[in-house]
Amino acid sequence: QVQLVESGGGSVQAGGSLRLSCAASGYTVNSDHMAWFRQAPGKEREGVASILSNGFTTYADSVKGRFTISKDNAKNSVYLQMNSLKAEDSAMYYCAAGSRVGLSPTAYSYWGQGTQVTVS
Repeated sequence: QVQLVESGGGSVQAGGSLRLSCAASGYTVNSDHMAWFRQAPGKEREGVASILSNGFTTYADSVKGRFTISKDNAKNSVYLQMNSLKAEDSAMYYCAAGSRVGLSPTAYSYWGQGTQVTVS
């Protein structure tokens, strides 16, 4: 059974930083593609960043230069370092895994439960 468990969310002031973690079980992060998505109340879920099995990364324009996605194969985990946070970054952040490339939610088969990020 595949499980993705996010952690690291919280409340932070604008300009601050947070590091989100996604621990995978029943799934090998190095075997497929991983991504972070976010969803604010009343808005559609949007792709934030993805990392392919070969390590290639992609970012949404809104987070380029501020967010960094990475993975640790030994810990079977994926991370999202978020710097220079803005109020508009506030959302529920989800970790996702799948075999298709891209930042569309339809490309991913497995999802975590989410971790809340609030920037004030």
